[in-house]
Amino acid sequence: MNYKYDYLVFIGRFQPFHLAHMQTIQIALKESRYVILALGSAQNERNIKNPFTVDEREEMILSNFSAEHQKRIKFVPVIDVYDDVKWQTLVKSLVSDITQLTDHIGLIGHFKDDSSYYLKFFPEWEMVELDSLQGSMSATPMREAYYRGEIIEAAFPLGTRDFLQKFKETPLYLQLQHKFLTKDKSNLS
Repeated sequence: MNYKYDYLVFIGRFQPFHLAHMQTIQIALKESRYVILALGSAQNERNIKNPFTVDEREEMILSNFSAEHQKRIKFVPVIDVYDDVKWQTLVKSLVSDITQLTDHIGLIGHFKDDSSYYLKFFPEWEMVELDSLQGSMSATPMREAYYRGEIIEAAFPLGTRDFLQKFKETPLYLQLQHKFLTKDKSNLS
């Protein structure tokens, strides 16, 4: 099959992985031999904004794809560094660990709001800009509903729903839920 790109990079926290994320990866898999998911907020400590570890997010994401597609999805963990230049350098370095200098690399994403400014940090990668998918989904209200005990089934692919249901039965979920219910909810976004 002829692909336009060798690699398409998709940057996100995927906390949790929802249908718009899945649609983006499906588009990327049609355009590129491989998709690199740059998993943001990859530090180990959990909080109500970032409840899932890198390994858990990889498991959640891959559970929604066929074995064939799973082989074409690569992951790089990107820790929060709170400095745009350092973060940009880190993402480029992690991607270069997987790719070759001769590879045609693109960046796929959607300029959702002001928080999407980082998409302009990679001018050397051709931008594949998507229109809003799945009604401008945002993970924040999905996490809030999850901490209230609800899994919004229409927002998630099956693998994510199964993952969230299993995680909901763990002591970790109960701890995060308690923090959410007792903490100022403005810290979620």
